[in-house]
Amino acid sequence: MIRFLMSLTLALFALASTSRAQAPDPQNTLVVELKTGRVLIKLRPDLAPKHVERIKLLAKEGFYDNIKFHRVIDGFMAQTGDPKGIGIGGSSYPDLPAEFTSEVYKRGSVGAARTANPNSANSQFFICFGDGCRGLTGQYTLWGEVVEGMENVDKIAKGEPPPAPDVMQKVYLLADKK
Repeated sequence: MIRFLMSLTLALFALASTSRAQAPDPQNTLVVELKTGRVLIKLRPDLAPKHVERIKLLAKEGFYDNIKFHRVIDGFMAQTGDPKGIGIGGSSYPDLPAEFTSEVYKRGSVGAARTANPNSANSQFFICFGDGCRGLTGQYTLWGEVVEGMENVDKIAKGEPPPAPDVMQKVYLLADKK
């Protein structure tokens, strides 16, 4: 019986340690509220420090609140971040230099949208639906990954543009809970 209790205690301790280790970092977790629920994005300053800094700044300013998903391709990605809602706008800040890495794009990867100029990313970004984004690896800045709520991303209205576009209702850092 004592062995069983010791084993149970060790197992519970290990489980508690694991859940603490996986708890999101509030300073590096972006919350995107959609009509279907919230999405948590783990920011990756280790991969793209300038892009993460910009995303945090724009989120704190409320820039992303009520911005449309203007380009949503089933099986590929959902793009947003244009205040004009048509894919040609950005913030008032200067464009960012590319921060390309060999980190592979996959389901839930979040990257910076840009023009043909690699140094033209500004405020627009996309969330990958699946492995269809693999070809973007090393060509687009990857700055985050969805860690919760991907089922809500899957429900975003599809189209280029969608007939009735979904919006990011609120976007903020977990540390700045609203």
